Amino acid sequence: MAAVVVFVIILVVALLAGAHWYVWRRLVRDTTARGGTARRLGTAAAWVLPLLSFAALMSGRAGAPFWLERILAWPGYLWLAVLLYLVLALLLGEVARPLLRRALDRRAAPSDHPNEADAARAAAAPAGVTVPPRAGAPGQGPRPAGAAAAVAVDSPPAAGRSAGPEGPQSAAGDEPGAAASDSPVAVGVANLGADEPGAATPRGEEPRPAGDAVPAPVAVSRRVFVSRIVGGAAAAAALGTVGYGTYGVLRGPRVKRVTVPLAKLPRAAHGFRVAVVSDIHLGPILGRAHTQRIVESINATQPDLVAVVGDLVDGSVADLGSAAEPLAQLRARHGSFFVTGNHEYFSGADEWVDHVRELGLRPLRNERVEIAGGFDLAGVDDVAGEDEGQGPDFVRALGDRDRSRAAVLLAHQPVVIHDAVEHGVDLQLSGHTHGGQLWPGNFLAELANPTVAGLERYGDTQLYVSRGAGAWGPPVRVGAPSDITVVQLASRQA
Repeated sequence: MAAVVVFVIILVVALLAGAHWYVWRRLVRDTTARGGTARRLGTAAAWVLPLLSFAALMSGRAGAPFWLERILAWPGYLWLAVLLYLVLALLLGEVARPLLRRALDRRAAPSDHPNEADAARAAAAPAGVTVPPRAGAPGQGPRPAGAAAAVAVDSPPAAGRSAGPEGPQSAAGDEPGAAASDSPVAVGVANLGADEPGAATPRGEEPRPAGDAVPAPVAVSRRVFVSRIVGGAAAAAALGTVGYGTYGVLRGPRVKRVTVPLAKLPRAAHGFRVAVVSDIHLGPILGRAHTQRIVESINATQPDLVAVVGDLVDGSVADLGSAAEPLAQLRARHGSFFVTGNHEYFSGADEWVDHVRELGLRPLRNERVEIAGGFDLAGVDDVAGEDEGQGPDFVRALGDRDRSRAAVLLAHQPVVIHDAVEHGVDLQLSGHTHGGQLWPGNFLAELANPTVAGLERYGDTQLYVSRGAGAWGPPVRVGAPSDITVVQLASRQA
């Protein structure tokens, strides 16, 4: 088992290192001049940002002060989300890159008609400058120039060198064999005829002394130009995606409503409403204000019962106890109930169980209560508690009950659904998956969970999985919006 853990750690580190190298290569090396300020700053960021992410992940486990965790959490966790979407966008950009370069090559191809080429050169020169025809070209004498402000550079740079984004750079950039498509695309005003005797001086300007050349324009190679376009588009897409996903989390969860018919539910319990909230994840980023928004949203639905199905916190009672205090404001006719999630066992589960009890919630630790109106409500500890001798005990929670009554089970992880089926549960309410949280994470979540989000049936048992009200790690959700679900029970006898 230890060997598997070590292998997984090595694999994750290798993937992260490869992702950072790829992002640095495409966003820094391919778009900046070697030795330039931008190259140095980008390289420094490529080292500092992953170190911040590592520090954010490890600070809590290392016992760092909570104020330091909060400082590290924002940049460290957000960078992980940005990195994911930068890599995805840059990979998509690999498809666009050759198409852009081919389009630029077509536009820069020299004209097959010499007179048209001379006309283009004359039109691009400053007003008043006479441009002689190219050597060997047919036609008349010198052509008057137009008044264009920019000119394309058709000739390649001096052998072995090209002007980069910040100054001289090797023609092939840092890639062997790239010189073939490294000819400059475009650049400023050309010095055509300015030093020739008798050359006209533009109106309103002082005559230029003989031999005083116009400064050479800075050219950008096609390779660098395309890299900047693709890199800039990828950065904009990644930052926009993460920004919108962050807004969705900080805004708070939306309320969903789901009707679940239960065959054994008596007519008296028809329309019973259970407000299900999971994965609040109070921590160094999401705090008391986040809890307050959730409590207000739940109370606005006027539920009959509130079920908090695990992963309330990412930290100790000492650091986050005050952040959880708004839970004392929950209002429901049949009370509020709580079961542990895997993150409670990383944060001191027993202390948190005691704390939520003080706040007025009733923990269900492998136990069951009868809800007035005609169904049983049971709750089991999370499977992560097995390492502490506190895992789920279905026999204790459900073994001696009357199976003619409907049973609703609170269990943090959907993976226990098969135990629920075996013990005759009618409806299991779970969380844990976050719906994948960050697309395409939903595909990974599907590999580890029978249901990622929503309502599904397993034999005679229905399973509802909430996407959760918070976020773990990056405070970002993409393709998996946070939610509070009001599950309305329906009797088939009604």
